[in-house]
Amino acid sequence: MTSDAMSKAQPHPIGKLRRLDRQRRALLLRAAITLTAASAAVALLPFRRAVRFGSVPLGEGLIDIEDCAWAVEAAGRRLPWRTLCIEQGLAAQRMLRRAGIDARLHYGAHRDTGSNKLHAHVWVSIAGRIILGAEEAKAHAEIATFP
Repeated sequence: MTSDAMSKAQPHPIGKLRRLDRQRRALLLRAAITLTAASAAVALLPFRRAVRFGSVPLGEGLIDIEDCAWAVEAAGRRLPWRTLCIEQGLAAQRMLRRAGIDARLHYGAHRDTGSNKLHAHVWVSIAGRIILGAEEAKAHAEIATFP
């Protein structure tokens, strides 16, 4: 396949960004900034302090829950470093709580029977409904929840 054909088959990220309406672009930028701060908190702070990043007091604002989850996941795929569930969970929780939505961060783990390794996962829920990290959450036993 020629590079010209590849460019037609795969839309350029800037082109995708331009097709978003102004509100979704702003939400994506806010998610990228919040995700960057969450990544720094996870990298630089002890776990107990890092999880406080998302546990902010409930604010007042307007945000669509599904749009927030989309923005955090989309920003996480596009940042130049790898973001894991912990960073994405903290960013989503912070954004939602700032908008007055009581998002909860859940921390869980499971032991791989084959390798005997312990695997951790973070997911976010609102009123008991998982909005981020649901697929992997099923395999993990919850250890802690952070408001």
